[in-house]
Amino acid sequence: MSEKRSELVFLSPFSAAYWRSAAGEVKKVRMLTLTALFIALRVVVGLFPIPLGDNLHIFFGFFINGLGSAIYGPLLGLVSGFCTDILGFIVHPTGAFFPGYVLTSMLGSFFYGLFFYRARISGLRVLLAKLVVNLGINVGLGALWSAILYGKGYYYYLAKSLVKNIGMWPLEAVLLFLFFKAILPVTARAGLTPKQDGVKLW
Repeated sequence: MSEKRSELVFLSPFSAAYWRSAAGEVKKVRMLTLTALFIALRVVVGLFPIPLGDNLHIFFGFFINGLGSAIYGPLLGLVSGFCTDILGFIVHPTGAFFPGYVLTSMLGSFFYGLFFYRARISGLRVLLAKLVVNLGINVGLGALWSAILYGKGYYYYLAKSLVKNIGMWPLEAVLLFLFFKAILPVTARAGLTPKQDGVKLW
């Protein structure tokens, strides 16, 4: 990777240049190869969830998902989320296939990309990213899919999922922040992510 790319940072995803950069990743063989690698890692990690109850599990793939989306961005993140869910179902099917979970996986990767791709990653940014994914996607959509699949009311699953995801949100955010603090200097030296000058809380 060029030095120019290693220094490319956007303050937010609300610019044409951001989306040109994200779209450009789709055309790069190295990025496609890395995406495939992260998909494989997510599938393997997804085989070892911690069950909490009826359709509620703790997964650790958010480490890989967050880092991958920071490297290849939100558009390849959509591809990663799609392939991860499909391959995960093929490798380890649990019940009938449901396309709603494919959408959930895609949107999770997409939003991690929005927050982390070509960004200065801080603790606050990680906290907000996990809030959006945990509450907006895992709770909002997850409760809807559970209501459709299992027949109980939406608010029943919303309440159960809300308790789990709010409880896990700060812990997952802290763990992801520490993971980024350790790994981003390595990916920056490889030209995969911007130089961070330390991962700060704010």
